[in-house]
Amino acid sequence: MAQPNVSPKKKLRVLIADDVQETRRNTRLMLATIDDVEVVAIAANGLQAVELTDEHHPDILLLDINMPEMDGLTAYRKIAQKHPDVGCIIVSAEKDTTTLRTAMSIGVQEYLIKPFTIEELETAIARVYPRVEEIRRKMVQAEQLRRRNEAYLQQLANEYAKTRRTDDKAIEVFERLAENPQCETRWLQNLAMIYVVRQMWGRLRVLAEKVEKRTKK
Repeated sequence: MAQPNVSPKKKLRVLIADDVQETRRNTRLMLATIDDVEVVAIAANGLQAVELTDEHHPDILLLDINMPEMDGLTAYRKIAQKHPDVGCIIVSAEKDTTTLRTAMSIGVQEYLIKPFTIEELETAIARVYPRVEEIRRKMVQAEQLRRRNEAYLQQLANEYAKTRRTDDKAIEVFERLAENPQCETRWLQNLAMIYVVRQMWGRLRVLAEKVEKRTKK
């Protein structure tokens, strides 16, 4: 049988979501036979799947399509917005091409038809996990790039603040820093000062509203 390409030191974390108790139990028993895989959460509907994903951050979701309160596709849409690095296998009792196309269009990686075998489940997991790893690798790279850019902007901002530059380049640097929700107050103050000097009242008003919203949170 195919084995998920995961490190033996790190178990692949799976969340099961199905409204049928017997299916949840059988799926958990199947997963228990796969090396380096563990079930970290079990949900009875899509809403619980969303909440438990926030709590446990699994690597892969096994979501039934038809569930009360929230169906599997809706649940995955919500989960993917907040956790784009979580893989998903949709499970359905019927092979409906329209549903399959919809699932794939929102980023679902695999589709299993009930009843499925241990081999089919294992193969699906083995296919999904490398994609999860690739997404996470790209996210790490993007965050590293963002931090480097942020450090460079702060270096420029320090120089511009010391020399009291108010030209277009200074505005560009401070405005880019201000886009960060965690932007330091001193950069916002420098930007506000530049707006005053340049008499850019419209931008100053927008900046003041942004600062006000931030202080209210």
